[in-house]
Amino acid sequence: MTDHVDEPQLHARWMNEAIALARTGMREHGGGPFGAVVVFNNEIVGRGWNQVTHLLDPTAHAEVIAIRDACQELKRFELRGCVLYTSCEPCPMCLSAIYWSRLDRVYFASTRKDAAGIGFDDDFIYQQIPLELTARSLPMIQLPTAAAADLFAEWAANPDKIPY
Repeated sequence: MTDHVDEPQLHARWMNEAIALARTGMREHGGGPFGAVVVFNNEIVGRGWNQVTHLLDPTAHAEVIAIRDACQELKRFELRGCVLYTSCEPCPMCLSAIYWSRLDRVYFASTRKDAAGIGFDDDFIYQQIPLELTARSLPMIQLPTAAAADLFAEWAANPDKIPY
């Protein structure tokens, strides 16, 4: 059926689904106005909406939930060949999850500036990332140990490891 739908209609379809998830999550579960879908072979394989307050989990952003859902559905830990549609430009955490999951592309509707305008200002995180550790507002102190070095050496030497 989707073979006869042109690309702009497909983009609108998937984005509208992400926005509908955001609206439902916001209205029924009290989450923020964010939703996302992962699409593979013209089918939604992952859905997510913001569940931070519902699950009491600061990592339960729509994109992360959709990525987790898609990985479970596809039974794999990476999402090559998949596309993410999200109602808003991803925050730094979600952007990292997107890169780690190896998604092919991301489409978003609202910008992070739009989100800041309604009280979701993640710009300070974007500003912190390029700073030296000592200049960040969150103290980060390295405690190197032999055990940590041994752990990495064990991983590097393991012939049965599954790289990701």
